[in-house]
Parts: sequence; C-alpha cells; structure tokens
Amino acid sequence: MSGVVTFAPYVPWLVIGILGAAMLVFALFGQWRGLGGAKFRLLAGSVVLAALANPALRLEERDPLPDIVIAVVDRSSSQELGDRPLQRESAVSGIRDAVAERANTDLRVVEVLDGEGDAGTRLMAALQQALAAEPAGRVAGVFLITDGQLHDLTAAPDFIPAPMHVILTGNADDFDRRLTVRDAPAFAILGEPFRMILRIDAFGNDAEALAETIVPLTISVDGGEPLHFDVSLNEDIEVPVSLPHAGMNVLQFNTPTVEGELTDRNNSAVVQINGVRDRLRVLLVSGVPHPGERTWRNLLKSDSSVDLVHFTILRPPGKQDGTPVTELSLIAFPTRELFVEKIDEFDLIILDRYKRRGLLPGSYFDNIRRYVEEGGALLVAAGPDFAGPESVFRSPLETILPGIPTARVFEREVLPKLTDVGTRHPVTGGLAGGDLVEPDWGRWLRQVEVAAREDTRVVLEGVDGAPLLMLGDAGEGRVALLASDQAWLWDRGYDGGGPQAELLRGLAHWLMKEPELEEEALWVEPSGQTMRIVRRTLAEEPRSVTITSPDGGEAIVSLSEQGPGRFEALWEAPEIGLYRLSDGAEEAVIALGPTAPKEFANTIADGGLIQPVVERTGGGIFKEENGLPDIRAVREGRVAAGNGWAGIVPREAYRVRDMELWPILPGWLVLLLSSGLILLAWLFEGRFRRRG
Repeated sequence: MSGVVTFAPYVPWLVIGILGAAMLVFALFGQWRGLGGAKFRLLAGSVVLAALANPALRLEERDPLPDIVIAVVDRSSSQELGDRPLQRESAVSGIRDAVAERANTDLRVVEVLDGEGDAGTRLMAALQQALAAEPAGRVAGVFLITDGQLHDLTAAPDFIPAPMHVILTGNADDFDRRLTVRDAPAFAILGEPFRMILRIDAFGNDAEALAETIVPLTISVDGGEPLHFDVSLNEDIEVPVSLPHAGMNVLQFNTPTVEGELTDRNNSAVVQINGVRDRLRVLLVSGVPHPGERTWRNLLKSDSSVDLVHFTILRPPGKQDGTPVTELSLIAFPTRELFVEKIDEFDLIILDRYKRRGLLPGSYFDNIRRYVEEGGALLVAAGPDFAGPESVFRSPLETILPGIPTARVFEREVLPKLTDVGTRHPVTGGLAGGDLVEPDWGRWLRQVEVAAREDTRVVLEGVDGAPLLMLGDAGEGRVALLASDQAWLWDRGYDGGGPQAELLRGLAHWLMKEPELEEEALWVEPSGQTMRIVRRTLAEEPRSVTITSPDGGEAIVSLSEQGPGRFEALWEAPEIGLYRLSDGAEEAVIALGPTAPKEFANTIADGGLIQPVVERTGGGIFKEENGLPDIRAVREGRVAAGNGWAGIVPREAYRVRDMELWPILPGWLVLLLSSGLILLAWLFEGRFRRRG
C-alpha cells in the first residue's frame, strides 16, 4: 500500500495563482491600514483556493514488477569458429545464473542467426526488436554476446534505456587469412587473355610478421586442372586468365589452409565470367550457283556477330583464256590464303554442294582435315555430286566425314523426320514443337543416300529411313553432313515450309561448341539457395547427381525426365557457397551467393565496431576468455562498467492493483473553515478591537 497527494483543480492553475496573488495584495493593504483581521481573511481565502485545487489522498495497492535484463546471443556462422561456441554458451549460462540470483529480475534471451541471403549478422535489428517488445521503464540492462562482427551498425537503436554491455567471444591468438577478388569482368572474349586483381590478407595474431610470406595460389576453371602460382600476402595480385570456352565459365581461386587458421571458408573465391566470341568467322564455299546459296548467305549475314567470307568457285586459279581482264566477272579464288595461311582463323567452314574439280589440291583438303581435328568445325551440304566420283568424300576428308555415300541419289519427295536420337539432341529436339511423331514440315525434292558410320549421331532421316542429317566428332572438332541440298525449300514455304533457319543456325552453333547446344551437359540454374539441376543427355536412362557442399558433405539427388533427353531436379542448398556436381560423366560447379559470405569477410573478434554504441549507454566491453564480469546494481546516470563488473539499473516498476481517493478538503470542511476564519476576522476587527 502506498499513499500520495494528488490535485485535480476545478479551474486552471493560472486562475488560482491570480486569485492568490490578488488576495495577498489585499491582505497586505489591509494590514497596512491597520485592519487586524486581514490575516484571517487571507487564511479564509487560502482555504477556498486550496479547495479549488481539489487535493486528494490517493491510496494505491501495488504489485511490484520484475526488472528485465535482455541478452542478445549471436549464433551466426562466425560464432561457430574455434572455441567460440563454448565461450558463447558459457557466457549465456553465466548471465542466466547471475540474473537468477537477483530478486525480482527476469532475463530475456534473443538469438540471432545468419541474415537471409548474405545479410550477415543483424545484431542491432534484433536488439531493436527486443527493446520494442519490452516496456522501457522495466529494462535494467542489455548484454550482447558476440564476436563483434556485426553488419547492421547503422540500425543501432537511437535510445537504449539501460546500460549495454558486450561479452566478446574469441581469443587473443586467433589468426585467419582471406582471399578476395578485387576486380573481375562480367564477360571476356574467348582466346584473349585478361587480368584479374586478387588479394590475400592476413588478420589477427602475428599478421604483421606474416606480411612478407609467400603463399601458394591455385586457379581452376569449371573444376578442371588447376594452375599454380606463388604470391605475397597483403598485396594486390594481377593474375592473367584466358577462358577456355564460350558461355559461363566458373573460375575458382584457392589458397590452402595453414595451421592455426580459424576457417578455410574465406580461402576460396569464385567468379563467374561469361565467355563470348569477338566475331564468328565463317567460310562458305559454294561449288555451283543454286537457289539454296542465297539462303545460306541471308542466314549468316542476318547475324551481326558473324563475319562471312563467301566464294563460289567456278574458275580455276590457273585458267587462261582470251577474255580481256576488264571483262572478267569472276576473280581467281585465293586458295592458298584461305586454306593454308588463314584457315585456322575461321570458326566454321561450310562446303555447299562443292565437288572436286581440280581447283583445290589434295593438300588443301588435308589442311581442312587437320583444322577440324585440332578443334575446327566443318559442315557439308551435299548435292548430287557428293554421290559421284568428284565427291569431296574422295579426298582426305574421308576420314572425318560422318557418312559414306552409296552412289545413289533419290530424286523424289523427301519428308524429313526426327530419329530417336534427334528428339533428344539439342540441335533438332526443339524443332518439332510438341509433335515429335509427325511434325508439320514440308517435303524436300532430293536426297543423297549415305551410310552413317558407327559412331555417327543421325538426327534426321528421309527416304526409307535413310540418314538425312548426321553429326560426328573428329579429334577435337566436329563435322556435320546434310545429305540434301533442298533445305532452302523450307525457307521458301514449299509444301508448308519448315524451321530451316532454326535448323541451320542451331547446327552452326553446335559445330562451334556453344555450351547451350552440348549433347551431354550438366548445369545448374540457381534461384536464391534453390538449385534447378539440369542434365541433358542422349541416353534414355536418368542418372543421379552427387552434390558436394562447401563443407565437404555430399548429397545424392535423383533426376526425373522432363522431356526427351532432359532430366531435372530441384534441390534446396543448406547454405551459400561453392557446390560441385557430378554424375560420373559430367561435372558442374556453381556458386550460390559469395563463396566467402560476409560472416567470413573478417573473422577476428573485435569490439571496435560496437564500442561507440556501448559508450553512449555507459556500458563496457568484456572478453569472455578473461572471465565474466560481476553484475552489480547502479543508480541511473552513474558509470555502469568497471574492472571486472557490469552494472544494471534497478527500475522498481510496479502495477497498481487497487486505488482509493480521499478528498483532503471536502465541501463541509471548506465551508466550516472559511466561515470560522471570516467570523474570527469580524470579531477581531469589531468587538475585540473596541473592547480593547
């Protein structure tokens, strides 16, 4: 039970003050004029003014409320390094026991995990939410158990109603190194080296002594054979890199872990760079003029990234006749320049209805064969001459062509159809849309009969199931054979037409090994921490994929068929970082978020970041390895931290359970007092004064 005097004036305090001042003036004036009852009149007026103030005695029955101590516990990834988990749990247990020993005091524990995505440690946001959930008048103290590496300092509360203390985990001898990529392009041109800037920094104990140390660095592309370098610590490093293939290239940089490091999670970095071709150089050689020749030109010239060199060879370079030079409409074909000196500069060579007419010696065809086997691409669009004695098959190209002519030519309607392999092959699988059995395509009018080699992929067939489009490998390069010169009929809309441009464009890009058209491929499409794993294959049986996570753990994921030759699965990654995928034949590397997240950007425990906020509240920073501070009660506004002790402010908050109001000047008492005082003033000034 507690009592307190309260006022609920009937008129504003200003009015009461003015009346009181006026009464005092009249009382002084009366006293000056010798009126002996002036003081009694002043007392009577004071009683009336006091009644206007309406004083009352408030009696409250109170229930005391416990003080609240808030403990914000950092459970982010960096708090799992070294001895920090044990230190953290020891600090939480110690604070819990100390608060339990204090009467009328409760503990609120708030745990902070890694922020969503790569947000890092959101310690201040958690503190702000915890303070908002509690009455400020009951918060006696705040403790943060952390390594000091927070990433939302700007979100620190403007007002913290009690002293805030930090229990700092970590040890004085902690040591770590960090590899970062300072500068890397988003894309690079194939075959042209570029430079990336890396840096390996040392932090913590003996970091300065290790500044001149030489450390190994490895660089690998798509998980391939790594390149090895020796580099210095704490210096920017320029590393020359060249991309091996078009499309996305995943470059991984790594420096091995040394004894004493807190973690190896920041010893690696991954950069994804898109490899692009500067210009696609295509050599189109036509043997005779025909309607399909313009189709080839229009297709290749429509692509601004293609540099096309096109010749129709009708005149041997050594031919001499009496035609004046000024009247010649054809020029001598620069055979040596194209097929000897500059052949390796082309990305694709197309022989369109070309036949041997003595224009190119056998050594030039041998150069084409060598060019393909060393990684080049060759497309042969066969006309009737391919079946005759002048066929380019009767040359050194015989060893690399995927089909063997039988000398027969079908001069009749040909309806191209997808083979079983063709429905799964990326070049032809999407041409028919949803109708893989009877696609609505127009007919061609001629086909050269060709027998496919054993290792050839036949993706289109024609008359009586004879191979129409064959794909094959030759050494490091690729070869395609189209056993007809009638594909241009699709472009003209004959018999309904067909996807001629899509077919030839896909064929050209497959020959040049564009990644999106690879027959056997494994890749990942990330969305946050969810992977869409895609396996494209010509095989009919699905395979499972083994996923190796950043911490070395493995998971096996089964793929299900989503379409011909395409198998997929969705998998939720447990954490961000670098993942390796393999099904035994194909491998892929994917980085979800940064390889070294914010949590591992700086792993050395340090209270410097949060110190200004702590000092503003009068609290202190204590290292757990030196022991927990004693918790003491201090008055508000006093220093709340010292050597080995941390202060909290007792709030003595309460809840009112019952309340009574007792008027101090009830009406009858005011009337009695004021009347008595006025009567006394009259008597004093009248009868008593005359009697005297």
